[in-house]
Amino acid sequence: MKINFQYKIAIVTVLLGTQINFAQKKDENIGTEVVNVVKPYTPTISDAFKVKETPSLEDDDNTKKENIQYNIFSFPVASTFTPSKGKAAGVDKGKQEKLYSNYATLAAGNYGNINAELFVTQTLESGDYVGAMLRHLSSQGGIKDLDLDDKFSNSSIDLTYGSKSRNLSWNADLGYQHQMYNWYGLNPLFYENFIPADKDAFINGIDSKQTYQTISLGGRLALGESVLKEATIKFNRFSDAFSSGENRLVAKPSLAFDVMDEKIKVDFVFDYINGKFDKDYNGITELKYGYTNVGMKPSFQINKDDLSVNLGVGFFYSMATESGKNKFFIYPNITASYKVVGDLMVAYAGAEGALKQNSYQEFVQENFFVSPTLGIGPTDQKFDIYVGLKGKLANTIGYNIRGSLMNEGGKPMFLRNEFSHYNTNKNGYAYGNSFNVVYDDVKIVSFYGELKADFSKNVSFGVNGTFSSYTTDIQEEAWNLPALKLGANLDFNITDKWYAGTSVFFVGERKDLKFVQTALAIFPPTYTTETTTLDSYFDLNAHIGFKYNERLTFFLKGNNLANQSYQRWINYPVQGVQGLLGANYKFDF
Repeated sequence: MKINFQYKIAIVTVLLGTQINFAQKKDENIGTEVVNVVKPYTPTISDAFKVKETPSLEDDDNTKKENIQYNIFSFPVASTFTPSKGKAAGVDKGKQEKLYSNYATLAAGNYGNINAELFVTQTLESGDYVGAMLRHLSSQGGIKDLDLDDKFSNSSIDLTYGSKSRNLSWNADLGYQHQMYNWYGLNPLFYENFIPADKDAFINGIDSKQTYQTISLGGRLALGESVLKEATIKFNRFSDAFSSGENRLVAKPSLAFDVMDEKIKVDFVFDYINGKFDKDYNGITELKYGYTNVGMKPSFQINKDDLSVNLGVGFFYSMATESGKNKFFIYPNITASYKVVGDLMVAYAGAEGALKQNSYQEFVQENFFVSPTLGIGPTDQKFDIYVGLKGKLANTIGYNIRGSLMNEGGKPMFLRNEFSHYNTNKNGYAYGNSFNVVYDDVKIVSFYGELKADFSKNVSFGVNGTFSSYTTDIQEEAWNLPALKLGANLDFNITDKWYAGTSVFFVGERKDLKFVQTALAIFPPTYTTETTTLDSYFDLNAHIGFKYNERLTFFLKGNNLANQSYQRWINYPVQGVQGLLGANYKFDF
């Protein structure tokens, strides 16, 4: 039995050796040897060895994708399931207000104040339209402690005819305006020492009434797909009751085209003015003025991500047709904006300048009490460099802050005219109760801030303020220019029928000249002037309205509710508390 077991072991050993011999390379130096196993075979398992090599496959079919087709056998299944219907959530939807093309407004109040407006427009069968606007504002006066009449009126009518289509729109305008004011700002110092008879004679000899008339003709043309994008033209004829006359023609065409994928814009300006005054302030010589200003402002835009830059320059040439010198001007025209945080915070900056043409008409609209003896000339706005930040504090609250440095050559300022009993000019403006225009080079540093909020669809609020510092070159002060201006407004809907609102503005101190009598013993007395400070003032206004229906609305307005007897111009107090009751009616033809 032992021999048989050993014999079997020997056979297994020989077979294993033969297998190993086939698995190895044949070596002629290896001999044979007989091994006698005297111990039972006890095999062990070794760790497996993994070949670290990726085998290459030569079978192209392994990379092909098989197309698998699916067949669906459908058949109807009876169902009694009925889904429940959803209910839409309720949404507050206000009644859409009907829009009317025409309206009429009429209101009246104390001081004999009357305010009336009428606007009508009609679309014609050809697609053209025609419209008209009439306005009237007047007062019978009644300011306390005045010796001269303070009534005024302002009436105008504007007509327009035009057409509007996808690629072309145009309109032609014709207007007329009539204004009447009184130089009622007479200083009592000039007659307080008179005997009553002489005082009455002095005051009755002053005709303080002045009237202005304006005839205007203009038009506008806009082309959708053309190099000429827009063009406007306007002619004004302005005159007064003292034989003063002014003609002004302003044309502003604008071109836009592409050059090497860049959008180029070119604005042109043609500004012609010519006028005369019958007499100077002393009633001696005639005054004439005339200028033709021609300008070109090319620019192009660069837009990259959140940055937008407008690069441009302005070229102007001014020709004096009556007196003065011809001059050439170059101005910067650069603006930039960057979205720091989307629409929540946008930084902007710029450097701009322009040649501004002043006119008698514009001076009158800013100060109705100027004398018809002004010197008229252009203002060289050398530069206005500004930086600012605007955006939103929340979805309904917006803000804007800005700081600027401006340099203006020949900036106009209103300064009170002098008075002398020896003046041969006895017109109603020659008693120290009118204003002249003086020019000076002025540097202005200003800071502006604004905040607007729509707390809801029924409540809106806004507040703004401007602080300015002036540095003059020749003049002693920046006459009648306030250092501080503030304004605020609040509007809200009380109900669907009732609405109300209020506004207030504040104007800081200004500088002007006052008269001082030099000698009491001399008759007629003589006077000298010295600088004085006009007090700051605020004006509180409010209104309330009731919508009787979609056509008719009643309203009540109140102005100067704090009853401030302030002076916008020296010796020109304003009316006290003013109430105005009226109605507005909307209609269609």
